[in-house]
Amino acid sequence: MAERGQLPPPAKRLCCRPGYGPGCRPGQRAGGGGGPGGGALCAGPSSAAAAAALGLLPLGKTQSPESLLDIAARKVAEKWPFQRVEERFERIPEPVQRRIVYWSFPRSEREICMYSSFNTGAEDPAAAAVSAVSVSAASATAAGGAGTAPGGAAEAAADESRLPFRRGIALLDGGCVDNVLQVGFHLSGTVTEPAMQSEPETVCNVAISFDRCKITSVTCSCGNKDIFYCAHVVALSLYRIRKPDQVKLHLPISETLFQMNRDQLQKFVQYLITVHHTEVLPTAQKLADEILSQNSEINQVHGAPDPTAGASIDDENCWHLDEEQVQEQVKIFLSQGGYHGSGKQLNLLFAKVREMLKMRDSNGARMLTLITEQFMADPRLALWRQQGTAMTDKYRQLWDELDSSNRPHRTVFTRAIEACDLHWQDSHLQHIISSDLYTNYCYHDDTENSLFDSHGWPLWHEHVPTACARVDALRSHGYPREALRLAIAIVNTLRRQQQKQLEMFRAQKKELLHKGVTSITNLEGWVGHPLDPVGTLFSSLMEACRVDDESFHGFSDFMENMGQCKSLEYQHLPAHKFLEEGESYLTLAVEVALIGLGQQRIMPDGLYAQEKVCRNEEQLISKLQEIELDDTLVKIFRKQAVFLLEAGPYSGLGEVIHRESVPMHTFAKYLFTSLLPHDAELAYKTALRAMRLLVLESTAPSGDMSRPHHIASVVPNRYPRWFTLSHIESQQCELASTMLTAAKGDVRRLETVLESIQKNIHSSSHIFKLAQDAFKIATLMDSLPDITLLKVSLELGLQVMRMTLSTLNWRRREMVRWLVTCATEVGVYALDSIMQNWFTLFTPTEATSIVATTVMSNSTIVRLHLDCHQQEKLAGSARTLALQCAMKDPQNCALSALTLCEKDHIAFETAYQIVLDAATTGMSYSQLFTIARYMEHRGYPMRAYKLATLAMTHLNLSYNQDTHPAINDVLWACALSHSLGKNELAAIIPLVVKSVKCATVLSDILRRCTLTTPGMVGLHGRRNSGKLMSLDKAPLRQLLDATIGAYINTTHSRLTHISPRHYSEFIEFLSKARETFLMAHDGHIQFTQFIDNLKQIYKGKKKLMMLVRERFG
Repeated sequence: MAERGQLPPPAKRLCCRPGYGPGCRPGQRAGGGGGPGGGALCAGPSSAAAAAALGLLPLGKTQSPESLLDIAARKVAEKWPFQRVEERFERIPEPVQRRIVYWSFPRSEREICMYSSFNTGAEDPAAAAVSAVSVSAASATAAGGAGTAPGGAAEAAADESRLPFRRGIALLDGGCVDNVLQVGFHLSGTVTEPAMQSEPETVCNVAISFDRCKITSVTCSCGNKDIFYCAHVVALSLYRIRKPDQVKLHLPISETLFQMNRDQLQKFVQYLITVHHTEVLPTAQKLADEILSQNSEINQVHGAPDPTAGASIDDENCWHLDEEQVQEQVKIFLSQGGYHGSGKQLNLLFAKVREMLKMRDSNGARMLTLITEQFMADPRLALWRQQGTAMTDKYRQLWDELDSSNRPHRTVFTRAIEACDLHWQDSHLQHIISSDLYTNYCYHDDTENSLFDSHGWPLWHEHVPTACARVDALRSHGYPREALRLAIAIVNTLRRQQQKQLEMFRAQKKELLHKGVTSITNLEGWVGHPLDPVGTLFSSLMEACRVDDESFHGFSDFMENMGQCKSLEYQHLPAHKFLEEGESYLTLAVEVALIGLGQQRIMPDGLYAQEKVCRNEEQLISKLQEIELDDTLVKIFRKQAVFLLEAGPYSGLGEVIHRESVPMHTFAKYLFTSLLPHDAELAYKTALRAMRLLVLESTAPSGDMSRPHHIASVVPNRYPRWFTLSHIESQQCELASTMLTAAKGDVRRLETVLESIQKNIHSSSHIFKLAQDAFKIATLMDSLPDITLLKVSLELGLQVMRMTLSTLNWRRREMVRWLVTCATEVGVYALDSIMQNWFTLFTPTEATSIVATTVMSNSTIVRLHLDCHQQEKLAGSARTLALQCAMKDPQNCALSALTLCEKDHIAFETAYQIVLDAATTGMSYSQLFTIARYMEHRGYPMRAYKLATLAMTHLNLSYNQDTHPAINDVLWACALSHSLGKNELAAIIPLVVKSVKCATVLSDILRRCTLTTPGMVGLHGRRNSGKLMSLDKAPLRQLLDATIGAYINTTHSRLTHISPRHYSEFIEFLSKARETFLMAHDGHIQFTQFIDNLKQIYKGKKKLMMLVRERFG
């Protein structure tokens, strides 16, 4: 808010020489005293009285009484512009002028803080301070001044000392304020910024004008442009407030000039020009020319301006607000659509408006007008209007206090328009807010809209959000007592309505429950409502709990509390006139919060509105959690819990609720934890009732009444569009987990909670979390396992298995492993049970590879301390499971089944036969090769050979697949056959020739078969004759011919699309082909013919054929 080195604005008031008469000598003002230019320190009548006036000591506790002069001067300084004083009295003694000027400077540091930071008066000062630094940093950067970029706001937010007000205090405490001078209604001084690591020391010239205890303009040479005062203005202002006796005070400069004769005036002007000739000489000459010109405009005006003379009668008395900067900053924030903090920053501006209104500062209304004008000037509004686009959630949020709903025929400004029609002329309302004694004990009207209750206490019947908006308006505009009176009347009205609703429902209960019908009495809920009615009532009453009478209109210990995160203690203050015996503002605040949170209300449409419902509920509960419950408050909790359970359609915990009613999980969790130590039965009853989530039921109750305006948002045959559903489900899970934890050791309670979870929770991931939570609680290290809770955990785990068996879930493997661990903790019978019922819980692959394998592991046997009989029984179940899985899914389970059954001959043979039966139809070559290798490893080479031959029948390797993963399996199969003997090799080679067309693979197999005699490395001591197999006879002749043929075919295939960069690679390929050709007795001739054919066929590839001739002739 400090302007960039500008001069103060010209004085509006022209000062002449009233009181200068023929009886006065030149240079002396009537009633004046002291010499020319005489000054005095701003000392008050006594230091104690001054301290009291400045708010440093409470009034009424001063050490000596104020003088009548100071009392009168202080009141005049607050209310009258100085021009009125001058016009009212012909002669004003100089001491009187001095006292009026002295008392005209602001005395409250709170107001200085209000114009230099966001966080004064915030309910959470620390949080507001964090946001304030972020906003200051972002706005400074956006305005082109020094500051932190929006991206660095997090770092700035961590340092509260960077707030202008805090920095100003630091500069003052550091002795950086100097040359302080007060001339009339103008304060000036210098503030030195200490040298920093990267910046030198700087001296800032600060000038402040003031009038009637308000700062009316500020100027600072620091060059900072912001909405709020800079730290240098703060430092100088606080210096004047805290050290008035150290500030030299002069009357307005015009008063000093009045006391000079002509020679003194000429000397004054010439010295002034000499000292500042470079700056003022052109202006001085211009003024001199105009004054000497008889017809100039300056000579037509009586008097001359004086910037130190105070305000004129016509001047508006308000604090300096840089309106241009307010508009600029709002425009910048609105333009930062992608910057996540801009919404928060604008909301802080709205909070600043509220704060100003609460202080009855006219700038509050002006600032709100400026923000509104900037919103209306946003170019996106016109664009959206042309496109027919609705207001976005962003704009709904920023205009939350006007409206955020998307109801038919309502716009974002509807609430503002409705608010214009509100009036305060109702006599009953006027009596309520103006008196603590407004009662009517003779009033006996017991109708629904009666003006008084049975105690004779006043009631206020109005749409609840609107009535609470009145309370908020009274608080916001600085009428806390009136707000409190109306809040009490509203809460008493709500409590009376609640009782009547209960009586009404009890009269119709049987009929309604029989039909299963519920009606929603509040389509627009109070918690999450744009006007925050429950939050308003709660805050008003809680504020009264911690504010005593002396400080009710202001802030006590302001400097002590400002910016500090203090823990507030709420007390049961003496009862108000309209409270029951033993009740207090605190009990009333708690009760109205419980009434609002328990109200049955429809979930609103739209993402933002639904998020607001959840957010406001959590904020209100968070505030309730700060209150320590005593016996009085526990009675309130019991009373409200009973009502919520019995109040039918008026309660979100009623027996029958609307399908789209806002769930009560978060609220019920708070009720449960609060009531549990005092009334466990009621706590569980409340929490169990709240567990339901009807919106996820496949069909709505038969008596459910749908809302016409919700039809568009319902997915056909599915759920309404609840954007916060995942959050709601997590809260449901939290409630269940809280009950499970509390019920540890109580079998009956655990069974009830388990039944509720299985009935109401529809998300497998949340049930799995509950199962894990229960397992952790049941197996805490410092106690023996709770077997009942372990069984609950297992039951929940089994439910998860059933729910996710036929659906894709990326955590499924983790879930299966965890279930086996849980069953292990429960005992051997649990493991046996899950294996016997595996088909309802697991896929065949999971059952064999995870469940049975884990159960059969040594760690499980050791963990369970099993004897031989138990081990065998468990192993039998595992083998049965394995064979069943192998029958159902041999491709994925056969190997696991063989592994699990290898210690039982019959089971192993059965598993092997299952593999053979499936080999011809359902199994791939890779699966068969894997099982074959397993068989060889276990010492079954012939069975391995059998499976390998079956695998070869499924394989097909083309000429160019020389890196196929199955090549190693083919080589292994041929090596196995070779090791078993000539007959086995002879049997597999035809299969190889049929399946493999890749020349390099065939030549590799051929070479290996010619290196050793078949059967020489065979197993079981088998020995064949020591002769190598002949390449001229079967089966190697067949393999050799196939290999040569593969080389010929591959060569032609490669030459079809060969490029020059592959020529050298091709020549190497032919070299390998020649090695194979030469293995035949006529191979040399065959290869020569092959090369000649290539030269003839591909003679067009001259360069390549030249390379062929060079290498092969």
